[in-house]
Order: sequence, then C-alpha cells, then structure tokens
Amino acid sequence: MAEETEELVVLTGTQKSAILMMLLGEEEASLILKNLSPKEVQHLGRAMYSVQTADQETVNSVLDEFLEIIKKQTSLGLGAGNYIRNVLTRALGDDKAQSVLSRITPSSSERPIEILDWMDARSIAELIQDEHPQIVALIVSYLDYGLASDVLGLLDTNLQSEVIVRIATLETVDPEALRELEKVMQRKFAANTSLRSSQVGGVKAAAKIMNFAKEAAEKRIMGDVKKVDKDLMQAIMDNMFTFDNLGMSDDRSLQTLLRSLEQEDLILSLKGADDFLREKLFGCMSTRAAANIQDEMEALGPIRLTQVQDAQKRIIAVARKMSDEGSIVLAGRGGEEMV
Repeated sequence: MAEETEELVVLTGTQKSAILMMLLGEEEASLILKNLSPKEVQHLGRAMYSVQTADQETVNSVLDEFLEIIKKQTSLGLGAGNYIRNVLTRALGDDKAQSVLSRITPSSSERPIEILDWMDARSIAELIQDEHPQIVALIVSYLDYGLASDVLGLLDTNLQSEVIVRIATLETVDPEALRELEKVMQRKFAANTSLRSSQVGGVKAAAKIMNFAKEAAEKRIMGDVKKVDKDLMQAIMDNMFTFDNLGMSDDRSLQTLLRSLEQEDLILSLKGADDFLREKLFGCMSTRAAANIQDEMEALGPIRLTQVQDAQKRIIAVARKMSDEGSIVLAGRGGEEMV
C-alpha cells in the first residue's frame, strides 16, 4: 500500500488525467480531445503514452481521487459560467482571468481562423505571406503567442516589423474587417464563419509575441519599429519580459541562471527587486551565498535607480540568451512548457 501511495504522489495532474482518458474508451476520449486546445492535446497525448504501464493499484488510486473530487462538486449545470469565471478570477486575478476567458468562452470557438491553431508555423506563414499586412497582422494576433512568434519569424524580414506595429495598434475589429478576413479564409479553406466585433491585438499582445522571439530577431524588429514610432517601440518594450518576471520561473532554471551572472549585477538588481523576487532568488542559492549578497547590498547604501535598471537589463539579456539556447526556461517566454 505504501508503494501505491508513493507512485501516485509522483504522477502529475496531466498524467492522472491521461489515466482517466485511457479508461474512458476511444469514442468518449475523442469527444474530450475535441474540446481541448492543440497544446493541451499535445501534452495530454504525451502523458497518455507515459502512463501505459501504470499498475492496477495506481489506476484504482487515481479513480478514487477523481471520484472524491467529483463528489465535492456542486456547480455542474448550475450557473457554470459564473462558477468558471469565479474560479479563474480567484486563481489568476482579474486581468489574467479575463485573458483566459476571452480565449475559452464558447463564442471564441467560432473565431474565423481557429483551424490555424492546428497548423505548423511554416504552413501558416506560407498561407498568409502574400496577404495585405493588415490581414496578416489580424491573423497573427489571433494565434497563440508562441505560435504567432514562430510565424512572424518565418515571414519576410521587411514585413515582420510592419506586422508588429499593426498588432500593437490594433484595438477593436469591426464586422467589416472580419468579413474581409472571412473572405481570405473562405478562399483558403472554403470555411464559413460567424461575424462579430472582437477585441484583438494591442501593445500587450505585441509584447507577448515578441517575448517568444529570438534575441537577434527582437533587436532587428524593434529597431524597425523604433524608426516608425519610437513611443510605440518603448511601450512594447515596457510590456515585454522584465526582471520581475523571473519570479515566475522554476527554481532549476533560476539556479542555472544565477551561476552565469556577475555578482555585482545581481547585487545591484536585487536592491530594486520586490520582497517576493528577492526571497525566490535567495532560495535558489546556498545559505552562505545569500547571506553574502545581503551583506553586500546593505554595504552599498543608496544607489541611483538607473544603476539598478541597467543591471537588471544586463541580467535579462543573459537570461534571454540562455533561454534562446535552451539551457533555461523562462516562464512567460519561449520554450517548451514544463509539466
């Protein structure tokens, strides 16, 4: 019995879901997969392979856990929309919850380019390369941010910065624009779509797409954007991956990053960091190393904000380079999602 408990503990939530999927039967499992996003299908499918050898005791334990959770649910069929909204808001906060809800509510399943989520970046780039830049920007802005960045990188270089500028300045899209988009998609897929006003794009969307871009591509694109609109470039940069975002990354990646940093930059950066990030980074060091850095910070006394910001920028530059190389994973930036 102890062995069963130990094995159950090391299963991820995705693996437990995979075991349940394997028990449902092909027809029922396929119905569930139809309601998942491409990325969710990929992760769940990989997990299903990983649990093929699970023994009967593990399967029974997963079922028991699942049934216990189900028994406690009281909102199935009773105001489920509000229940889902409240759960997401409590877990993620208002802004993140709204972002997720905008992507998962039923109306979003009718968006004109949903089929593109299931295509690889190269196929999408070839599909839209010859369209008007505004149409390209609209299509790219609808994609998952990581996929959008990959598509952007495969477009002609002279088109990339224009697309980012157009995405950053998008706000609402009226039905007339969607009719034009529908014509494009009908020509490509002979698909029918419903029309409605949509909120897409914006500076934050452009910034999230650029978060997934390689450093060299980012410098080139942002340099081109600066030539068009310096303030817009700065607004996008301000919303991109920041020093504070490091707090969302996993401990192993942060430990690897810390070994590659200049201690002086780390000390200066932490002078301007919030308590959460400080504790997070100190927790990724030895007790002695953390104590030494704290002593150095206190010995520095007051320093100019620009010094702190410059040091943080140097650390982010190192982090982005290591992320591009695949040696670390930065939460909220490119790279395989960790499960």
